[in-house]
Amino acid sequence: MYVQSANGYMPSVMRTFAISLAISFVGMVAGVFVPPALFLPLAILELVMILSAFLFRRKKSISYTFLYVFTFISGITTYPIVAYYLATAGANTVLMALGTTTAVFTSLAVYASVTKRDLSFLRGMLFAALIALIVIAIFNLIWPLSTSGMLAFSFISVLVFSGYVLYDFNVMKHYGFSAEEVPLMALNLYLDFINLFISILRIFGILSSDD
Repeated sequence: MYVQSANGYMPSVMRTFAISLAISFVGMVAGVFVPPALFLPLAILELVMILSAFLFRRKKSISYTFLYVFTFISGITTYPIVAYYLATAGANTVLMALGTTTAVFTSLAVYASVTKRDLSFLRGMLFAALIALIVIAIFNLIWPLSTSGMLAFSFISVLVFSGYVLYDFNVMKHYGFSAEEVPLMALNLYLDFINLFISILRIFGILSSDD
């Protein structure tokens, strides 16, 4: 398998990432027509696919079909979250969250791509923080967090996924990747972006409700 620097395949990654976001948006639109009873099964399917992607990660490849099916399902399961904040906080809040996410993501991506520092040391800390977030999220399903607790959780989530943006772009720059790994790299960036967006949207939604 031929591996070259990020500069060689980076345009392909960004193009695939953009297509993934577009497909996710189509999924959100499709979510309007999905019966509420199907959201939980789809969320479970999405989780299974994420776990499968982690297994594929060891093989360093997933297919474009897998990526696009996943992002479509992810768009559907994200729809209820966006719809909730559209109803409670308004379209301006959702658009502001999207614009902020895009600005933060782009800024971090540019920094990680141009810095000479190797940020691969972040991997362990970010993974530990991600596991902690997952545990808290599960805890929240059983014993809901207070508004202040959810706000703190959301801010920490922003820091963690911002760290993942830095890590993913920086690792691609320093260690390179093969053509077969392009869909996996795009999936990493998609997960970074969508989770960053949801976290920022939650923050804006909480703050707007306090006005």
